[in-house]
Amino acid sequence: MDRRDVLLGGLCGLCTGVGVTAAIHHATKPEVQPLGLATGLPVELKPAAKSGDEPLVIDRAEFEIGRSTGVNGLYLDLIKHSLTDLVYLNDPALWEKRTLGKDDAGRGLTLIGLKRLDNLQFVAERVLEDKVPGDFIEAGAWRGGATIFMRAVLKAHQITDRTVWVADSFEGLPPPNVEDFPQDEGLNLHLDPLFVVSLENVQNNFRRYSLLDNQVRFLKGWFKDTLPQAPIEQLAVLRIDADLYESTMDALEYLYPKLSPGGYCIIDDYGCFKACKQSVTDYRAKHDITEEIHRIDWTGVYWKKEA
Repeated sequence: MDRRDVLLGGLCGLCTGVGVTAAIHHATKPEVQPLGLATGLPVELKPAAKSGDEPLVIDRAEFEIGRSTGVNGLYLDLIKHSLTDLVYLNDPALWEKRTLGKDDAGRGLTLIGLKRLDNLQFVAERVLEDKVPGDFIEAGAWRGGATIFMRAVLKAHQITDRTVWVADSFEGLPPPNVEDFPQDEGLNLHLDPLFVVSLENVQNNFRRYSLLDNQVRFLKGWFKDTLPQAPIEQLAVLRIDADLYESTMDALEYLYPKLSPGGYCIIDDYGCFKACKQSVTDYRAKHDITEEIHRIDWTGVYWKKEA
């Protein structure tokens, strides 16, 4: 059993435990394939009926098929398989875990797995195609893998007028502030050294891919301190991987108003941590956000901002 399984198992009482059933139409290929190739399966995942649950609808074909082909597609697929370290894996069981982001990533530079990288590619390329104005940001970057991939997408498409923002403490997660945010009680992720990655290490990871340049900017510190004054004018892609209720709410409060119509908001831990899901639910209710939430995999979700 790997460290990711131990961590998630130990927090099982804090996880959503949402059961799903899949309705698969025209199923002709296995769901998990090597190299992140599209399955072509429109799949709807229906959460078990629970009071207060928001509807979750997935069209997996949308984000798996809507990606670059040709040289750009080959380059970005190679980057994804390098960032996840899948290029070196031969164990089918470990391959499946890594595809879904269910282990500690080994030598990889991201915990989000291949499915969520596929989704990130889809939304990044869609906003470029639709000319949605704004930069890309991830709030909660770990070793930098997702933001390295964001920069790779811009590089592949020769985009020079957008910035990738990397927001993180670079010291791990904050201890839960249960007095003000009781939803975070028991989420002692700050005690796990796995999540502590320095700014210098993340910058070096960008350099390894020849992607550290003036289109990458770093916001070091707790979100409540850095995001309010961050010099970001507009965003086209907002990706939040913050785990806690407080951190997720900080990222939404300070960044979502800057997300352009037509842009995408991605929440990494929606299906994993109750606190994260509750934070999203509360923010959406407070601001009357009704756009449909789409599930990516067992934990990640996203929606398109319509107005």
